[in-house]
Amino acid sequence: MTPADPTAVDIRAAGSFGLGRWQVNRVGYGAMQLAGDNVFGPPRDRDEALRVLREALDSGINHIDTAQYYGPSVVNELIREALHPYPSDLAIVSKVAARRDTVGAVLPYDEPDQLRAGIEDNLMTLGVDRLAAVNLRLMDGSSPGERFDVQLAALVSARDEGLIDGIGLSNVSRAHLLRAVAQTEIVCVQNLFNLVEQRSLDVLEECRLRAIAFVPFCPLGLPSRQRSELLASPVLAGIGARLGATPAQIALAWLLDLAPNILLIPGTRTRQHLAENIQAAAVDFDDTARAELSERFPTVSGVPRFLR
Repeated sequence: MTPADPTAVDIRAAGSFGLGRWQVNRVGYGAMQLAGDNVFGPPRDRDEALRVLREALDSGINHIDTAQYYGPSVVNELIREALHPYPSDLAIVSKVAARRDTVGAVLPYDEPDQLRAGIEDNLMTLGVDRLAAVNLRLMDGSSPGERFDVQLAALVSARDEGLIDGIGLSNVSRAHLLRAVAQTEIVCVQNLFNLVEQRSLDVLEECRLRAIAFVPFCPLGLPSRQRSELLASPVLAGIGARLGATPAQIALAWLLDLAPNILLIPGTRTRQHLAENIQAAAVDFDDTARAELSERFPTVSGVPRFLR
């Protein structure tokens, strides 16, 4: 098997999972990379960016992750141009608590009134009255406390007023998650997680127990060195050669195999890479592959069997 046109792969092979009231296919699309370099400014190739978005929907993807501060506003505007009016089953998920300044720096924007403004900005640029979910992205690494409660309350108000269907959390600890679910329903958690970065394993497990979607960002490793080392791994190459897949597909398939509540949102600027990512849905993982990855990436060995 070689990377194929996405129309040759039934994306439903990876199954689906609930994102609040939305049932989405487990392979989705993260739109962040459609902006310019460093997620700032216009895309390198606007026409290709629009084609990628349309191809994603044509392939069966019904979960797109975005944010107003990607660009800023660039990615949301591309999504609107490419896909509006949106299919009724398309879950668009955004995040708030950050903004970009005039030179591209990422700054906190996380006071309650700013969180509300961030939600409203997303609605306006996407051209919708309601979002499937919005993630509260923690920017400061603080412990859960009263400030977190006030931030969470701002999203609860937006949900109660009908601006969003569900509340998510991003860049959080298990303690944040437990404090949040004691106050309101949480439909998803979006944390850094991949083969070489598994510090959120306890968050993933808590989400699994509570039937909350876990959405790993940077599923192929952080850009540059970490990602390059992961995709150059001879172990991934060997497994891929045996299973008929690329190293990137093996890394994504590992996540799909790890727990049923994981939703993937790998991003790309090109239709070629989109097709490769979608093909991960068709990779048939086996015990040999799991054992080889456990040996190469030791923290995997601590993953309970029930996650598999």
